[in-house]
Amino acid sequence: MKVLSIVGARPQFVKLAPIDHAFRAAGVEHVIVHTGQHYDERMSGEFFRELDIAEPDVNLEIGSAGHGAQTGAMLARMDDVILEHRPDWVLVYGDTNSTLAGAVSAAKLQVPLAHLEAGLRSFNRAMPEEHNRVLTDHAADLLLAPTEQAMAHLATEGLAERSVLVGDVMTDVLTGIKRRIDSGELEIPDLGVTPGEYHVSTIHRAENTDDPERLRAIVEGLQGLERPVVLLAHPRLVQRCADFGIVLEQGSVRVHEPLPYGRLVAAAAGAHSVITDSGGLQKEAFLLRVPCVTVRTETEWVETVELGWNVLASDPRTIAWALASLDPQPTDATPYGDGRAAQRVVEALSR
Repeated sequence: MKVLSIVGARPQFVKLAPIDHAFRAAGVEHVIVHTGQHYDERMSGEFFRELDIAEPDVNLEIGSAGHGAQTGAMLARMDDVILEHRPDWVLVYGDTNSTLAGAVSAAKLQVPLAHLEAGLRSFNRAMPEEHNRVLTDHAADLLLAPTEQAMAHLATEGLAERSVLVGDVMTDVLTGIKRRIDSGELEIPDLGVTPGEYHVSTIHRAENTDDPERLRAIVEGLQGLERPVVLLAHPRLVQRCADFGIVLEQGSVRVHEPLPYGRLVAAAAGAHSVITDSGGLQKEAFLLRVPCVTVRTETEWVETVELGWNVLASDPRTIAWALASLDPQPTDATPYGDGRAAQRVVEALSR
């Protein structure tokens, strides 16, 4: 069996890691195509080395652009790549422009298409990611769902026959990293703050960074918190703050560059709580049993809210209130699987 994986953004590299390891163990021929959507060394190259992912076979080096231009540039190159390698499956990950471009190309070329992390829904049609994931699900031949809730969404949309519950591959990765933290092999990074007495924060989504008033309110909300906030500043956030004349590092905020994935997880594990708009980090916080505030109007990972470990701050002025309202109760719930999702993906594709 030959599988062609299409990735391009930081969260996709994390999802790719256990899949690449499982493919290699099973003797699957694995072709990795990197679109270059995240193109700098910190957002791309470090992840491949840290997570022991095979070097990409193809790098399209598309780079940053608007949604239409970026997706179009990927599409212009993707057909030739798929035709050259002629895989048994094209596998796309998550909900980025790379996901949609890979899905459209595979569907048009009538190459079997599988979507990993299928069935997630925010029901917010203002989010570009929501369109990417819905269109990809309806184009795909095999839908690899992470949760029972995702399976239910796919069934509602008439896609049950194409859907398989495999679990969440990010749980596979995090389980291994948590084991290293617990054993002392991976230490909580020195961030200049007291372990257990700081917040880890990431803010990068367009709906939060492109509106100057909303972005200013988020930054001021973080700056006004009692505990120090280690803000892992995504390049998008830094640029937008510069564009809008917003000073990041004052009050409680300590600006830090983005961390490699293992150190990010370790930093979150040592935090009092997490404040983010990232889909991945709010779920990782739950898996680490660290309380989380999500600065969005909705979340795809509703289980984190239902189990009491995540509170939404749809209005950024309510960040402090959301933190104060967190009261998570101990739970053994495993809505994201048992850490063996990648093996189930191999089995599903083989069948």
